[in-house]
Amino acid sequence: MHLDTAAIRRGCPSCDIRSFRHLCGAEIDHFRSAAKAGGPLTVACTQQAAQFSGEACERPDGITFANIRETAGWARDGAQAGPKMAALLAAASVAIPDYPLVTLSSDGVILIYGRDEAAIEAGQLLADHLDVTVMLKQPQGVTPSAATVFPIVKGTIRNAKGHFGAFELTIDDYARPHPSSRDRFIFETPRNGALSRCDLVLDLSGGMPLFPAHDLRDGYLRADPGDPAAMLRAVLKARDLVGSFDKPKYVNFTAALCAHSRSERIGCHRCLDLCPTGAITPAGDHVTVNAEVCAGCGQCAAACPTGAAAYALPPADTQLHRLRAMLLTYHDAGGTQPVLLFHDGQHGDALIDALARHGDGLPANVLPCAVNEVTQLGLEAVVAAFAYGAAAVRFLLRARPLHDLTGLSQTIAMAGAVLTGLGFAGRRVATIEADDPGALDAALRAIEPLATVGQPATFRTVGKRRDLLRFALGELHRAAPSPTDVIALPQGAPLGAVSVNIEGCTLCLSCVSVCPTGALRDDPERPVLKFVEDACVQCGLCQSTCPERVITLTPQIDFRASRAPARVIKEEEPALCVRCGKPFGVKSTIDRVTAKLEGRHWMYPAGDKRLDALRMCADCRVITMNEQQFDPFAGTTERAPPRTTDDYLRQRDSKS
Repeated sequence: MHLDTAAIRRGCPSCDIRSFRHLCGAEIDHFRSAAKAGGPLTVACTQQAAQFSGEACERPDGITFANIRETAGWARDGAQAGPKMAALLAAASVAIPDYPLVTLSSDGVILIYGRDEAAIEAGQLLADHLDVTVMLKQPQGVTPSAATVFPIVKGTIRNAKGHFGAFELTIDDYARPHPSSRDRFIFETPRNGALSRCDLVLDLSGGMPLFPAHDLRDGYLRADPGDPAAMLRAVLKARDLVGSFDKPKYVNFTAALCAHSRSERIGCHRCLDLCPTGAITPAGDHVTVNAEVCAGCGQCAAACPTGAAAYALPPADTQLHRLRAMLLTYHDAGGTQPVLLFHDGQHGDALIDALARHGDGLPANVLPCAVNEVTQLGLEAVVAAFAYGAAAVRFLLRARPLHDLTGLSQTIAMAGAVLTGLGFAGRRVATIEADDPGALDAALRAIEPLATVGQPATFRTVGKRRDLLRFALGELHRAAPSPTDVIALPQGAPLGAVSVNIEGCTLCLSCVSVCPTGALRDDPERPVLKFVEDACVQCGLCQSTCPERVITLTPQIDFRASRAPARVIKEEEPALCVRCGKPFGVKSTIDRVTAKLEGRHWMYPAGDKRLDALRMCADCRVITMNEQQFDPFAGTTERAPPRTTDDYLRQRDSKS
């Protein structure tokens, strides 16, 4: 392949760039010399990564590998791919922080759930390796084996939960067979609600999957019993699932930042709606993430408005550092109109490899960016990409995704609204659903040339997604073709304002007490409701808590919000205590309550001095009642006897 070392040096001016023809063979001594030197070392070859790692096993700094062959050099226009090669090398040099692990253990206890002899055959293949139990769903005419090697029972799985190493199944119609079964199984009297615990489940029932997004549930294997090859693959995979296994803890969760609920009022439920595996469940005022079940799609982190759920593979700020290095280096090396292609490793790498080996390869302006899951990317990544100079962004997906992609669709819709509002014409952000290299090639080459920002941003920031998004939006607004102060966003966006019906608001300030970010504020000195739009995450807690139902959410971006002071939504004259003069409430509310009670309630006859207690602060009210030996029933005809404990107990018993 052609190497444009001049372009690579322009993009990486501070690096020592050396090129070779056979570094893994005749020129291996050059690598050994470089490995002995200090400082970071990047090798632009992934095919021989094992050999290079072995040669430099004692190197304390390690080695970074970058693929510039299948992703750049092996292409129809590979001779023009020098800027892209520089970009890929720069992105590879960004250090990825370590991430936590979750250890799952299996003792090899497996339940094979089937309907006929295929399940028993699978059990026979696994009996020497695992602790097997076969459960047949409504078996018809299944002949017993001459010798019982493993238990065979019947039953129907009503409910399944758990994860690899700790599944729990609820079974109806459960029964063991009679030992005297002759030409077919004869079962004992069945019972419902039986529990079964196992490490693995091999589902050969041919029915509906036992779990949502079943392809993502570790330890749950499913195959069509009519497909012997698929069944054999599942059996071979199950055979090796014994012992302890580490998986990434994909999401770091901070409960204190969660805006799910307050005082049993539901606010934000984005992550609950998007999680394909059911790994996220409510837990009081916040949610909890089951790391053993989580499959790492990242939609919760991409949608979380407060940063309570943060993706760890890699963190959002590290992802932006990679985008920055890639796009700025591409421009410095002389590249133009870059198209950023986000893809995962399992599907995207294979498709790009096939396109390079058997087709025209990626276009020279298409920069592939491998991520763990494309659904982990939030609005901040897309906005930052355009601020850094991307012309277009594409997400490479399977033709038949493994799970629902609603979160990604919402991200694309929000990005489209932002870009359109700022004057970026054309189809800037979209998906490519392809399992065929030719389809990928056609989709990429059909992207029309699009203009980029005049001067790419160079910011490098760290922190939570919210801070990254705020900074990226500001930089994009600065360089946009047609800067606009306010842009409407789709429903569910994590940015926006609240609208309050002033006439119906009583300044009870319930909304202030539940706001998790301080976007709604009060003033301890006077009755006032303030709003800071830059802090609002559109969680909806204020809307669900407001007793008057006068609050609505307005998803939008106001680029002036970060510099704007708190805006007064409503302010009223305070009620002054008639005894001490201290402000203690809202005058209009106290007047309204007093007017409703005076002469209309038996405790407050018209003109009675008891009404003064309503116009006092809490302290003075207690003092006055004590001084005057205040009796609420004095002088009334509707005197009721005091209630005792027995009265409350009788009331409770009557309700139960």
